[in-house]
Amino acid sequence: MLRNLFCIFIAGVWTTLLFPVTILVTLLTFDTSTTMWVVQRVWSPVLLWAGGAKLTVRGLERADFTRPAIYVCNHQSTIDIPALFLALPVNFRFVAKQALQYVPVLGWYMTMAKFVFIDRSNHKKAIRSLERAGERIRGGISIAMFPEGTRSPDLAIMPFKKGPFALAMKAGVPVVPIAIEGSGRLMPKNSWNITPGPITIAIGAPVDPAPFGDDREALMKAVRDRIIDLSVELGGRGGDKATTVAAKGLEGTARRRDTQAPA
Repeated sequence: MLRNLFCIFIAGVWTTLLFPVTILVTLLTFDTSTTMWVVQRVWSPVLLWAGGAKLTVRGLERADFTRPAIYVCNHQSTIDIPALFLALPVNFRFVAKQALQYVPVLGWYMTMAKFVFIDRSNHKKAIRSLERAGERIRGGISIAMFPEGTRSPDLAIMPFKKGPFALAMKAGVPVVPIAIEGSGRLMPKNSWNITPGPITIAIGAPVDPAPFGDDREALMKAVRDRIIDLSVELGGRGGDKATTVAAKGLEGTARRRDTQAPA
């Protein structure tokens, strides 16, 4: 109980104190890179420390951090976000759900830093959000996304949404598969019940979308299969490779034809 209260207190106070200062500095310098330095080097380490997390990163040598890319990762916990900020030594922005834009302080910071907000309930707006993500990539900024669309309740990797892979094909940038393990046990979905422990992030080799032509599902399966393999290598649950595509408008549920047994 004390650990939970301590973590909530630190997260709230640190965010409330740090982000307004960062916003002010950005307004004075017109440099959004300042916002990322703060969140990667100052904000994230404190949140992981408060939660009792010990972060290990594997596979950094596999990715080319000098060029824009789309980083896709399975999603177990809210603490995945500071873990990825700390793990990836690159200038990137998350694609986040629209509701976060209206959260005081946090939403102001994310807007100032040019995160991409997406309204999954409106297909046309979601497409426009991905177009904005493409603009970030063309400007030299990488994008990070959780293609499951939500946190896994049982830590198994769920079916993916197509958005990140359509974006990769349109922007002509590689997709970097990432697996995270341990975060869901440290801080489960919809819970502030903190259990200190290790978090491990494994970075896979980039996947070039060019050989897949216009076949988004083939690209998505190749990336998802690799994330599942990385998860298993880390001792995680992996996922069902036969259920690749999420049902339209839903997270965590496979598209109907993916769940049907072959005739």
